[in-house]
Amino acid sequence: MIEYIKGIVTDHTPTYAVVEAGGIGYMLNISLASFEEIQRSKGEIKMLVHEVIREDAHTLYGFMSARERDMFRLLIGVSGVGPGTAILILSSLSVPDLEAIINAGDHSRLKNVKGIGVKTAQRIIVDLKDKIKHVEGTLSLQPEATSSYSDVYEEALAALTALGFVRQQSQKVLKRIFDADPAIKVEGAIKKALSMM
Repeated sequence: MIEYIKGIVTDHTPTYAVVEAGGIGYMLNISLASFEEIQRSKGEIKMLVHEVIREDAHTLYGFMSARERDMFRLLIGVSGVGPGTAILILSSLSVPDLEAIINAGDHSRLKNVKGIGVKTAQRIIVDLKDKIKHVEGTLSLQPEATSSYSDVYEEALAALTALGFVRQQSQKVLKRIFDADPAIKVEGAIKKALSMM
């Protein structure tokens, strides 16, 4: 099993990063939280890895913090939650927010995430309530944007379609977001769109 990869990020989007280490480029599926960390990092990075090996695929998931990887592993241990859904949950909610939701038993917030129904949300809470530390969750504020409206809009749209949302629906939601806040950053736009879908 691969524990971590240390190298240079040669490409990254809100859904994946390519890290070059030892002359090999590793594609890692990432959450929005890890994307934000990568955006802030300079030079060489160390990404913690979770490998999923199946007959038809060998997929790597990358995390910038052990806390996020631990939460990912807890989520995929819940019946009905696969790696893709776990990454989507971690892109929609920060780990502290998710821990607070689970501790509070607030399944209505969890079922707002695409692909999570009431039963799955309740199962996540029941299965994980005793496995996570009790912490106070607070919603994180997004920093102001420096990119131009069109570039940020296109990147956010590409990320939402990569996450499985219908392009036309994503465009409508993003238009409302950018009309309200033209200076919003990619991460902020995606998080807001995920909560509105």
